Amino acid sequence: MIRNVQRWREFENAWVASQKPDFAENLRLVEGMYQLAREMGRFTAEDALDGIEKNIRLAAVLHHVQRTP
Repeated sequence: MIRNVQRWREFENAWVASQKPDFAENLRLVEGMYQLAREMGRFTAEDALDGIEKNIRLAAVLHHVQRTP
C-alpha cells in the first residue's frame, strides 16, 4: 500500500525520466496490442476508418493549442 503518494509520484517521474526511449520496443508493444485487439474483434476492416474525421479535427485543434503562446 502506498502511504506517501507524492513521494511515489516523484519516484515514478524520476524512473520514467531515467529510461531511454526504445523505438523498436515501443513499436513491438503497439503492434502486439493491435494484434490482440484484432483477435478480440475490436478492430475490423469495416470500422477501420470509423470516426477518423473526429480524430483529424481533434489533432488539428491540439496542434493549434501547442503553438499558442
